[in-house]
Amino acid sequence: MASGDARARRPSVRARRSARDWPSLYAGWLVYSDLFVIVLVFGLFRVIAMPPRRVDITWEGGPTIAYTFLLFVVAGLWLLALAVFDTRDRHIVGSGPLEYARIANASLAVFTVVVAFAYFFRVEVSRLLLLIALPVGAVLLIVSRWLWRQWLRGQQKKLKYVYRALVLGEAAKAAHLVRAIHRTPATGFDLIGVVTDGHPNPDIRGVPVVGGFADVIRAMDAFDADTVIVAGSAQIDPLVLRRLGWAVADRDANLVVAPELTDVAGPRIHSRAVAGLPLVYVDFPALEGYRRFVKRAFDIIVSCLGIILLSPVMLATAIAIRVDGPGTVLYRQTRIGRRGVPFGMFKFRSMIAGADDQLASLLDLQGTIDRPLHKVIDDPRITRVGRFIRKHSLDELPQLFNVLVGSMSLVGPRPQREAEVVLYDDVAERRLLVKPGMSGLWQVSGRSSLSWEDAIRLDLYYVENWSFMQDVQILFRTVRAVVAPGSDAR
Repeated sequence: MASGDARARRPSVRARRSARDWPSLYAGWLVYSDLFVIVLVFGLFRVIAMPPRRVDITWEGGPTIAYTFLLFVVAGLWLLALAVFDTRDRHIVGSGPLEYARIANASLAVFTVVVAFAYFFRVEVSRLLLLIALPVGAVLLIVSRWLWRQWLRGQQKKLKYVYRALVLGEAAKAAHLVRAIHRTPATGFDLIGVVTDGHPNPDIRGVPVVGGFADVIRAMDAFDADTVIVAGSAQIDPLVLRRLGWAVADRDANLVVAPELTDVAGPRIHSRAVAGLPLVYVDFPALEGYRRFVKRAFDIIVSCLGIILLSPVMLATAIAIRVDGPGTVLYRQTRIGRRGVPFGMFKFRSMIAGADDQLASLLDLQGTIDRPLHKVIDDPRITRVGRFIRKHSLDELPQLFNVLVGSMSLVGPRPQREAEVVLYDDVAERRLLVKPGMSGLWQVSGRSSLSWEDAIRLDLYYVENWSFMQDVQILFRTVRAVVAPGSDAR
């Protein structure tokens, strides 16, 4: 029976080759995509920003060259920088903010080289090239990578361009890894089996148990797995793991060792060889010093722009609330901010008058009054206009003023009421280490559909793995969720 299942799941030779080679194939497509973006940017710059006649550049003691030639040189330098900074590394493309950060760093390096060349050789380089073409090109490169990610994730949801992976380890550790991968869509792994000893059930969280520790290589061949993920076990000693690595390498497959660290972002993990051992160092999260300054400056700039650009939307929302029925347009509620300091959070009113007085009874009725996520399902207090503005998050727009004055940030854990905060345990209290945000990781990962456990897990991940690029990524996903809200938006 097992061999029949194995044959049924075994793809063709061409499919096996594609499964193993898809990261290299994907990275190759990105080369052409990057080339297209850079040529497009410099082509438009040449047509729009420069006169149709030939323009030369000269410098003392140097030859006279055409400006177009300089554009070709900068374009080549940019492509080289994208390669040198490993922006297409197979381990980072398609997921996480590191790919975007490397593109930004490569573009900044090109900008620095061009400025240094112009300064030291006294070359007249167009300011438009430095102030418009290069920044716009960097943004377009990041946007193009994001579009590629959307395509890749769509393919991976259909189990294309994925690794066929076996999970090797103790049942409990294997179950934890399976749950973590399954709760995140489009991870790039298709878990086809678990290899473990002494497990009485035929599957672990829906993934079939295909053998014991001694059967891992046979299971790889039988189920045509191209990846083995080691979840950990006392029985898997260094010698066993070393021999397993040899066998996996002979099959041109991948060996992935999952550390027992959870919810730690890649940039915080550093490997260093000591006495022949690959020791893993974990940096502690820090949102102080220049990082805090960068985040605050970004908050001020974006909130000011948001208030200016969205003022017509806020005015229309205020009028709709006033026409819909009696009551104030703005609603101020005390929430708990950074380090437990209370502040007044502004929202457009989306509920009937006296809604707060009914909250406790509604929570008690649905049996969630003892949980620190006071969300009423099918809330009867929401007005007709309120339902629309909550679905599209328009009720949150006044919080831009909270961000401007510094009581909130654009991105961070959502601020909660004091009645919710008193229910925190010592783990949940760590979400108070940073300013609360208008949007956050859990809001763009499921909004109302998430449980408190998943919400706190995502909030803590954000707190402990903060990066500027992650904030930008969350804001981008927030805009997308507001424009096209899903069924979990309430």
